[in-house]
Amino acid sequence: MIRGLAAACALALWATPVAAQTVGIFANHADIGDTATPGSLTYDAGRYRMTASGANIWGEKDAFHYAWVQRSGDLHIAAGIAWEGKGKDPHRKAGLMMRQNRTPGSPYADVMVHGDGMTSLQYRAEQDGPTRQIVSAVLHPSRVRLEREGNFVTFSVAGADGKLVHAGGSYRIAFQAPVLVGLAVSAHDNAVTETATFSNVEMQVPSLAYVPDTGYAAKVESTLEVIEVSGVQSRRVVRHFPGKIEAPNWTRDGKALVYNADGRIWRIPVEGGEPVAIPTGRNIRNNNDHGISPDGNSLVISDQSEPDNLSRIYVLPLAGSERPRELVSDPKARSYWHGWSPDGKTLAYVRVGTDDDSYDIWAKDLAGGPARPLIVGPGVDDGPEYSPDGKYLYFNSTRSGAMAIWRANADGSDPVQLTRDPDRRDWFPHVSPDGKWIVFVSFGLDVALTDHPPNREDVALEIMPADGSAPPQVLTRLFGGQGTINVPSWSPDGKQVAFVSYRLVR
Repeated sequence: MIRGLAAACALALWATPVAAQTVGIFANHADIGDTATPGSLTYDAGRYRMTASGANIWGEKDAFHYAWVQRSGDLHIAAGIAWEGKGKDPHRKAGLMMRQNRTPGSPYADVMVHGDGMTSLQYRAEQDGPTRQIVSAVLHPSRVRLEREGNFVTFSVAGADGKLVHAGGSYRIAFQAPVLVGLAVSAHDNAVTETATFSNVEMQVPSLAYVPDTGYAAKVESTLEVIEVSGVQSRRVVRHFPGKIEAPNWTRDGKALVYNADGRIWRIPVEGGEPVAIPTGRNIRNNNDHGISPDGNSLVISDQSEPDNLSRIYVLPLAGSERPRELVSDPKARSYWHGWSPDGKTLAYVRVGTDDDSYDIWAKDLAGGPARPLIVGPGVDDGPEYSPDGKYLYFNSTRSGAMAIWRANADGSDPVQLTRDPDRRDWFPHVSPDGKWIVFVSFGLDVALTDHPPNREDVALEIMPADGSAPPQVLTRLFGGQGTINVPSWSPDGKQVAFVSYRLVR
């Protein structure tokens, strides 16, 4: 009965009309949620000045002042945002918002500039659900823009020059038309009020070129990100790239990420900065199947520089080498590395036969000797990765009729299916350093059973217990796929995972 009453009250608030208070381009403004002091909005000489109390825009419910106008479809809203005064709380928030309704727990997306300069894309995907965020690498932006394109929201930021550039990161959220679009301020302390000004506010429908083929030929921008696997599961932008990068590894000292782009292997500080190429000699057609040895000293690469274009596997020092050591060269197969045994002695890789297109899992000892099959048919077997104790091998396979995550003994025996959602295609399981969790990338049914293409909308990063004792939970949703998280990418402390999200250039 109480639950029903609460729902009725929420619906009533949703529908309750607010007397029109047109200010500038906005049809109305009002307080949302529990605000101790009524907010206000004025417009003069091209600037909006908003004052508000409210505890926060976060969690399952918000408290802030909002100015809005109804809009539908694709939309960009941009403004310069400046705070008045030093303020009481460094996390006071002023920003641009798209909101489904006027309830405190409404689905929404916004770009918030905090009092301390931190800027993030916040979003609540479900009514009364939790809030998540993607933190920009840029502090104290001179201007920000919130962007809705299809079912994705993303954002851009500008430095001192005022030029807006994509901040990176996006989230898939399905708003129902129309949405409320406008300006928002919360004091982050309901006992006080804070004031922010919004200058040169622009609201535009973007002109987006049609992209007939979003596959490998499509031009994309890339964002290297890290996500917390527990708590609020915040995403943080390490760096945004104007072109394509793929497959981050996390170095064992926790200080850097390693990824591939333009056929080379690159290293970048995990806090952001300038990437530096790792020398790989004549091997300059590296693909996204690379990784770091358990002791952190060596790098394994999968490279296609030979004239036959077959992927071969090489090992070299993490610092680089002009002469990487060839370890796997199969004249009848393409070989893609995926796993390194915790004792450092054995590599697990995917062997793709050139004569029969078979996808099987093989192993090769670094000390030498012949390669040997571990997991062979039926169907596609891919993405092998060892557990930290060396007892198990995790992989994805179609042997059940769906692309699912499996676990076998390290020698390939006794495979056990771990994921069972018939509506998902699950790929590339990565095991946490303590062996308790696996993270993997999951596609929808818009992809073929045996495919893991790039640039797909229905893509999620999911997490589940490594023993399969509980079903997967979604960490985040993104525009991505191939290249997002092909290889091991857990932080050494097991608290974060690195990945790549994408955006079509159009």
